[in-house]
Amino acid sequence: MPSTDTRANAEPFTATGLMASLTVKDIRRSMAWYHEVVGFTVETQMEREGTLRAVRLSAGQVRILLNQDDGAKGWDRIKGQGLSLTFNTAQNIDDIANGIKARGGSLASEPADMPWGVRMFRLVDPDGYLLSISAPR
Repeated sequence: MPSTDTRANAEPFTATGLMASLTVKDIRRSMAWYHEVVGFTVETQMEREGTLRAVRLSAGQVRILLNQDDGAKGWDRIKGQGLSLTFNTAQNIDDIANGIKARGGSLASEPADMPWGVRMFRLVDPDGYLLSISAPR
């Protein structure tokens, strides 16, 4: 009997990229941190009525959209809790970590070799979003 489940014959979803959208408390501070400390490129700044509301940043093929919190859910709400973003790179992890520290950033964990075959470190952005930067060993 043929399957009535339309998913059985459907081609699996295949993504070609990802852009994470993060709500931030102070968009200028976050933009500076991602650009000046971590090394992202500022692609686009979006204003509404003369106020900076969103910023799109990139690192290679990866995009992040920072959105200014409008306070509708309360100014003191925790933003980054429960979310972790991992950025994979072919670059030298120790060089990236040292560059972040040289530009005033701090790491949540120093570069280390992981049992699953990568070298990685972690850092936390100004809103508490946990970032991991990883490269194959």
